[in-house]
Amino acid sequence: MQELPKCANAISRRTFLQSSALAAGAAAAGFPFVARGASPNEKLNIAVIGVGGRGGGNLESVSSENIVALCDVNAKALAEAAKKFPNARIIGDFRKLYDFANEFDAVVVSTCEHTHAFATLPALQLGKHVYCEKPLTHDVWEARIIREAAGKANVATQMGTQIHAGDNYRRVVELVQSGAIGPVREVHVWVGRAWGWQSKEEADQAKDIVFVQDRPKEASPIPEGLDWDLWVGPAPMRPFNEVYFPGPKWYRWWDFGNGTMSDLGSHWIDLPFWALGLKAPLTITPEDGPPPHPEIAPASMQVAYEYGARGDMPPLRLTWYQGKYKPALWNDGAIPKWDSGVLFVGDKGMLLSDYEKHSLLPEAQFKDFQPPAPFIPKSIGHHAEWIHACKTGEPTTCNFGYAGWLTEANHLGNVAYRVGKKLEWDPETMHAKNAPEADPLIRREYRAGWKLV
Repeated sequence: MQELPKCANAISRRTFLQSSALAAGAAAAGFPFVARGASPNEKLNIAVIGVGGRGGGNLESVSSENIVALCDVNAKALAEAAKKFPNARIIGDFRKLYDFANEFDAVVVSTCEHTHAFATLPALQLGKHVYCEKPLTHDVWEARIIREAAGKANVATQMGTQIHAGDNYRRVVELVQSGAIGPVREVHVWVGRAWGWQSKEEADQAKDIVFVQDRPKEASPIPEGLDWDLWVGPAPMRPFNEVYFPGPKWYRWWDFGNGTMSDLGSHWIDLPFWALGLKAPLTITPEDGPPPHPEIAPASMQVAYEYGARGDMPPLRLTWYQGKYKPALWNDGAIPKWDSGVLFVGDKGMLLSDYEKHSLLPEAQFKDFQPPAPFIPKSIGHHAEWIHACKTGEPTTCNFGYAGWLTEANHLGNVAYRVGKKLEWDPETMHAKNAPEADPLIRREYRAGWKLV
């Protein structure tokens, strides 16, 4: 798409001194962070990559700042966004955006999953603050590359796990970490969404918005204004078809997304990851689901992770369920049958949570329980946290130092499912010690003309 030379003047950068308290807080959040950006009273110059769909929501959430560049492979989405930000530079190819890096301080990435890393890494290498939608990357290796690059860049980063900013998650973390249910050795995480490869009857019951069994061979007319070659990007090329576009259809296809595991796992596994200080699992075991489809992520599946002891926390087994699969306690009626939830099983009781509420179980045992005084500060808002961090150097709660580990773990669940065997994971070498056949799923090959590092 032709570029239109529109931009606002870039604000000057200022250097801020870190206090020892700030340094300690940032280190606890995931990696040390050196404050770089505008003063709290100045506006950031922000470039937004991906402005339709979820990207439009992110754009609106940062619109209090100076939006100086808009980028999208869909000319129609760009035109709509440009109506609200007429002074912004308009670019179709995000790779060309970085030719104008001196014009912006921060980048918001809301592309499809398979191009997240390609849009994010150049920003980090140029010392730009970055907000990226979840999941952070398309595969395990990319998550490691982005996490390490963010650590070197020392900029403000945030992955789009908006529910992390809610009060409910904070209260649950406080209950777990204060020992309300004792040491936690078992966690169950389940989501009711059933989008993906399944029978026609299952798809109808799940009210899925697309049902296909194989990659379509026929081509459909490419929508006006869509740069299909650029949309496909580093993935294998194929003819355009409505099963891929618009979103969220693409996220079911392995070449473009990772299905429910990495999508909703970013939100739901986030809670035990935060509460229990998780990073790399020891093993990942596929426990149930249909035979893996070569093209499409499953609607329903189940996978279990084993984690070692962490400080004074005991070893942990975390099981993920999606679609029709649920924990035995749920099936037996031993806990409330919430459609989606996180169940912490401790030595002294259980704690059940979803996005908005939580409950200590069994209820009779905890009827006189007094929760601890809140010790995790209230969030100023998920996007507001990131903007504030860009300007002040204060840490964000879902920075890439944290989100990178979460993303790696979620992708490994899909890898184990697709390989069909228990993985013995070595986080240092980034290989499953017992499954070399998993390597192509840990690090994918890119289409000719695309290279990340």
